[in-house]
Amino acid sequence: MSDVAPKGIDVARLLPWFREHVAPVERLEAEVIGHGRSNITYRLSAGDRSWVLRRPPLSHVMPTAHDMKREFRVISALAPTPVPVPDAIALCEDVSVNDAPFYIMEYVEGLVPTDAALVASRYDAATQRRLGEELVDTLVLLHAIDPASVGLADFGKPQGFIERQVRRFTGQIEQHRTRDVPELEELARRLNAWIPPESGAAIVHGDYRLDNCVIGPDGHIAAVLDWEMATLGDPLADVGMQYMYWAPAEGEGTAQGISGAVTALPAFLKREEAIARYAAKSGRDLANLDFYIVLAYFKLAVIVEGIYARFLEGGTVGTGFEATGAQAQGLARSGLAVADASSIPSLRGA
Repeated sequence: MSDVAPKGIDVARLLPWFREHVAPVERLEAEVIGHGRSNITYRLSAGDRSWVLRRPPLSHVMPTAHDMKREFRVISALAPTPVPVPDAIALCEDVSVNDAPFYIMEYVEGLVPTDAALVASRYDAATQRRLGEELVDTLVLLHAIDPASVGLADFGKPQGFIERQVRRFTGQIEQHRTRDVPELEELARRLNAWIPPESGAAIVHGDYRLDNCVIGPDGHIAAVLDWEMATLGDPLADVGMQYMYWAPAEGEGTAQGISGAVTALPAFLKREEAIARYAAKSGRDLANLDFYIVLAYFKLAVIVEGIYARFLEGGTVGTGFEATGAQAQGLARSGLAVADASSIPSLRGA
C-alpha cells in the first residue's frame, strides 16, 4: 500500500476514533478496493489485520442512496440470518472525523468474482454451477425473511414501492443532467405509462449480482456486499436486476460490460435457468417480469449517468469513470430493446 491515503479518507483524523471504536492500532494504511461506482470502499490495514470502511461519494450525494446508517443497519440486522453478510463493527455519523458519515465492517477474505478467466481457472465446472445456484438461492432466502423478525419492520414503505422507484429515478434524470439522453427519457415515459400490481413485500438488496458477493476459500458465497440501495419493497425488483446482470443468450442485451462475464462461463446457469430456479424456490409469479427487467435497466442507466456527472465534476475516486457516459446510453438502449420485445403493451410504447 502507498503511504499516501487516497482521496476521501483522512487517516490522521480517523485514527483516534478508530482506536476508540474498533481496535487500538498504532497506524493505518488505506487503499480503495472494489469496483463500486457509488459509495467508496476502502481497505484499512494494520499489520496482518484488515477492515473495510464505507463512505459516500465525494460529490452528487443522494441522501437516500448514500445513507451510511441504513447500510450499517441492514447488514447488522441480517447477521443472524442465513444470508451471508460481513460483520458490522462501528458506525460514525460525526462528519468531523472524516468529512462524511462512514462505517467499519469486517474484511471478508476471498474473491470478488469480476474476472471470468480467474474464476474459470480457480473453480471447476461443478463449483461454478453451484455458485450460480447459490446466488439464486441466497436471493430467495433474503426475500423469505420477515423484516419485523430482524428489526427492519420500519426499514422502508413497501406499499407503492415500484411507483416511487419509477418516479424517483425519473426525477433523477433532471438532477443529474449534463446532456440529453433521449433513450432515458423514452424509458421513463413507458415505465410511467403502466405500473403492475406489486408482487409482495420483502427486504430488497437493490443491486443484486454475482460480483457484489465474495467467494470464500471453500468455494461458497461468503458474503453479499453493497447494501446501499437496500430497503423494503417488491422483491421482483431484485429479480429483474439479477436478470439484467446475468450473461444473456446470444443476441440478447446485457448490462453493457458492467457485469455478467463470469456468468457467461459455460458451466454457470443460463439466464432462464436462474429465473426458473428463483420461481420454483420462491413460489412467486413472474408473469410481469419484463417490467422489472426494463426498470432495472432504467435505474442502472440513471445511476451510471449520475456517476458520469460526478466524474465530470471531479467527484470520483479511482479509474474507469470516463467510460460511464457511454455505459449509461448503452444501458438505456438495452432497456428499450427488452421493452420493444415485451408482451406488455405499455412497454412497447403502445
